Amino acid sequence: MTIDSYYEGSKDTAVTNEKSVIPRFVKSLKLYTETIFSEICMKDSRSLTKEDLKKILEAVEKSDSDKIIITHGTYTMPDTARYLQANLKRKDQTIILTGSMIPLVGFSPSDAPFNLGYSISKAKDLPEGVYVCMNGRVFSPQEILKTLSEGRFSSIFNK
Repeated sequence: MTIDSYYEGSKDTAVTNEKSVIPRFVKSLKLYTETIFSEICMKDSRSLTKEDLKKILEAVEKSDSDKIIITHGTYTMPDTARYLQANLKRKDQTIILTGSMIPLVGFSPSDAPFNLGYSISKAKDLPEGVYVCMNGRVFSPQEILKTLSEGRFSSIFNK
């Protein structure tokens, strides 16, 4: 998960943090809204298993919150959004998946702070359902597509 990673020079790649840095970042924003954090699985989204997806689904289903933001690696974010939409029994929550192409900490500029802030803002306005918020847009699980050549997400409907 790039948003919660650091660059490991000896491996020449980003490596997922052992513990999330996102709670500290959100706390620094001094929001008026109460936030509760849970770590489900700290791993590259390309390594997510069916069991990991079930754990995410279960955490959402059992949550007392009606507004949920899930930080997720960008490679399989659309797949997880579609999985949640297809399998959630509850329909009374607004669930947003977000992430970044560049880690939150240690890189400047990074799209992570904007994507997190945008998601926090949109969670207040969007009706119940599953969404992906990336690059200043809200996408439905059915339309979202990661466009590697552009380094961003887009809609299959070209909206």
